[in-house]
Amino acid sequence: MKPTKIMATRDTSAVLMLVTLWIAAPGPAGAQAGRGSSTAPGVRAIGPANGQFADLPGVRLWYTDTGGKGEAVLLLHANTGTSENWRPQLDALSRAGHRVIAFDRRGWGRSVVDLGSGSQPGTTADDLQALADFLALQKFHLIGVAGGGFIALDYAAWHGDRLRSLVVAASTGSLADKEIVDFSSRIAIPGLRDLPAHYREVGASYRGENPEGLRRWIEIEAHARQPGAPAQPLRSPNTFEKLATIEVRTLVMPGEADLIAPPALMKIWAPYLKNAEWTSVPDAGHAIAWERPDVFNAKVIRFLKGGSFERVEHRPPATQ
Repeated sequence: MKPTKIMATRDTSAVLMLVTLWIAAPGPAGAQAGRGSSTAPGVRAIGPANGQFADLPGVRLWYTDTGGKGEAVLLLHANTGTSENWRPQLDALSRAGHRVIAFDRRGWGRSVVDLGSGSQPGTTADDLQALADFLALQKFHLIGVAGGGFIALDYAAWHGDRLRSLVVAASTGSLADKEIVDFSSRIAIPGLRDLPAHYREVGASYRGENPEGLRRWIEIEAHARQPGAPAQPLRSPNTFEKLATIEVRTLVMPGEADLIAPPALMKIWAPYLKNAEWTSVPDAGHAIAWERPDVFNAKVIRFLKGGSFERVEHRPPATQ
């Protein structure tokens, strides 16, 4: 889908002013990167020097880069978060020898729309590609959770040649196929989306056992999406047929307590990938990497290092 050019009208200027004020406001998203009080219990803060902007077509993209000479790993955050949610992974994956990069998607966190340098709203897959080129990354691992998983699949179908591996966790995949749409409709809890996001996104066990971690998750979510920011579409709708074009080695990882993308839903779309493996995280909700970072990180590191999990038998789409 071709992005639509947005002209710099007074309305869009007003939105940009609101976004600027929102980013500058005190609170989690406007705080200095690496501030100790912004880190969940037990998570070592990443230094403030690692956060910076990349001037890309249509956006000043905020990203964090641990540096190093190891294989690069790019992280795609959920719709309810920002790159701040990846702090436990930035630490663990860098300790495992990887160069780890997380960025705020256009319209989220600190990334700022630039009307004069490119079309709007663009796609996150294009922003990801531009960032990889900006950082001179020839090949990299890509990890997406929840809404970040939609984009990870979209990018893998477009530029699988750039990927060493793919991890999609706690995600419906935003599949447009009727089987997925019907499944999601059957499991929808009436009124759940009218409640604060943490009731649907964060598992009950985590909410009960880690009030400080939950408080921090709520802080990030409250400042994640910028006021008036348009949603970026996928380059093309995710479908079973599109997934069948993805050949890169892929780990599909549901949270076993996820209300939105339970294992049974992810088992519907995973077989359409040509080279998929399967593992799950016990007692984890939709915020899988935040709730159970030790288990999530261990599984991801094992996969990135070439370790194997349960093989998913490939199922070609009915149209083939």
